[in-house]
Amino acid sequence: MDLEVSPALTIPASELAWRFSRSSGPGGQHVNTSDSRVEVSWNVAESAVLTEDQRALLLSRLDRRLIAGVVTIAASEQRSQLRNREIALVKLADLVTAGLAPDAARRRVTKPTKGSGRRHLAAKQQRSATKQQRRRPSAE
Repeated sequence: MDLEVSPALTIPASELAWRFSRSSGPGGQHVNTSDSRVEVSWNVAESAVLTEDQRALLLSRLDRRLIAGVVTIAASEQRSQLRNREIALVKLADLVTAGLAPDAARRRVTKPTKGSGRRHLAAKQQRSATKQQRRRPSAE
């Protein structure tokens, strides 16, 4: 079951390592007998499907999630192991897609327009007048 991250990038099933364990949460008597929690691991550092640029980008952006170059995703939301496998694959695909996404364009710094400056000052004067009216009248 290969994981298609994008039309240009597909992670083969041979590079994915699966682990199964008992899940916490709802399930009644069923929860103690089945291994429905799923962990999928993918070795980013040694993957054959990544170019060197993609590998460097993922290693730098996912460095907090990586342990020895391996990213691990866990899923235990559902009672079914099959459904948790699907969820884990979607999470991994989303993580890799976000890691390979280009940087957002930097915001160009601009000065506020004269009209917005006037509106800002008018709003401040209005708030000031409202608060002035709340004061106790002077003794004079």
